[in-house]
Amino acid sequence: MKTASRSLRWLAMGVALAALCLTCVNVGTAWAEEPQATPAAAPSPTLDRADNAWILVSSALVLMMTGPGLALFYSGLVRKKNVLGVMMQCIFLMCLMTVVWALWGYTLAFGGFTFDPPPKWLGNSDHLLMKGVEATWVNGQSVIPVVPGMTINRLTHMLFQGMFFIITPALICGAFAERMKFSTMVVFMILWGTLVYCPLCHWVWGGGILQYGSKNAEICAGGALDFAGGTVVHISSGVSALICALLLGKRLGYGSEPMPPHNLTYTAIGAAMLWVGWFGFNAGSALNATGLAASAFCATHFAAAAGGLTWAAAEWITRGRPSVLGTCSGVVAGLVCITPAAGFVTPMPALLMGVAVGIVCFLACTTLKGYFKYDDSLDAFGVHGVGGTLGAILTGIFATRATGACGDGKLLGLLEGGPVLTAQIIAVLITWGLAIVATFVILKVLDATMGLRVSRAEEIEGLDLSQHGEEGYIFI
Repeated sequence: MKTASRSLRWLAMGVALAALCLTCVNVGTAWAEEPQATPAAAPSPTLDRADNAWILVSSALVLMMTGPGLALFYSGLVRKKNVLGVMMQCIFLMCLMTVVWALWGYTLAFGGFTFDPPPKWLGNSDHLLMKGVEATWVNGQSVIPVVPGMTINRLTHMLFQGMFFIITPALICGAFAERMKFSTMVVFMILWGTLVYCPLCHWVWGGGILQYGSKNAEICAGGALDFAGGTVVHISSGVSALICALLLGKRLGYGSEPMPPHNLTYTAIGAAMLWVGWFGFNAGSALNATGLAASAFCATHFAAAAGGLTWAAAEWITRGRPSVLGTCSGVVAGLVCITPAAGFVTPMPALLMGVAVGIVCFLACTTLKGYFKYDDSLDAFGVHGVGGTLGAILTGIFATRATGACGDGKLLGLLEGGPVLTAQIIAVLITWGLAIVATFVILKVLDATMGLRVSRAEEIEGLDLSQHGEEGYIFI
């Protein structure tokens, strides 16, 4: 009871601290270099029902990626005494991050993004507590706002972006699987989502310092291309996962005891669900149901297929046989790599990106990990950190104006004589820096106050019983 009481107190403190951060942002304009701009005059936005329907379906597909997709993929890779612990992390984060997004996350990421210019560093308080997002009763009729410059409801935009806010911290769980305290994980994710994801999301998609074409992007050579989250989702989570793995230390017995995946059937099913859900993730990021969505859908599918084949081939060559785990990992690596490029590349470059990431992530999860001997339990860094970084850079090489994703007709990637490769590298470095510094500071504070790891006895017993009092498998 005392442990539960302490956990609740720490959870309350974490929520209060995140709310304090939000209050500090909204007290003045300390995070911005200019006063808040007024919205520019624009034609009244019009709802397109087909676009709105497609993004709602895409939102459901992205949510499916966390549960059951990621929950099954990750839980199959741990030992059976921790299967529920991983599933609980994914399901709980679906609940927790939704509430954070509704209360303050969406406004920090997208508040003021339709302004000219938008806030540079962080969104404003326009959508705090869903203000200006939810339905209202005006002049005797129901009004659900449409996003200026788009053809979807602001509710739809909020929901779609919120699903990214759910899965991104869930990806980090793969690095500290089987050893992090659940209560500490909860507070860490609240703080990480508020202090890492929301600012980065605003920088890349909310008109901030990293977005291509933004008036605020002088620091990033005119802005980087990130169609669906190479920097926002995969680099941020993957690099943060590495910091988590390093600061928490290795699992008991790591390197001296066998720790094989307990149920690769779960992992294969989860990988297939991730593949399907990723079409909502990438094609949905077109934010309409046009040919751009079809182009992103195709690029996503081709890269995933090439990544799976390449990783399997690498195992076949080096180990004499391909594995289910390797093929599934290659598929996910291909999906990760194509994410920033999905709307900017054509199908053949997408295949090449899948091949490249299959080789690079195979080496990262075997040779690199073995050389430095860090315990990234489920290879969150090796797949998402490395794959996301490679994808962002390759976007700067293969991106083409032919897809029409940018709409300005300017040359983009290196192969067509465009300049964005420089911006891609700058965006990668900034994302790595933010993820490393912020994650390190958050974890050090939590370690000094709550503690990061379960006790030795609890780790030996397993997180299912020690953290949740339940077992994944009971055979009677």
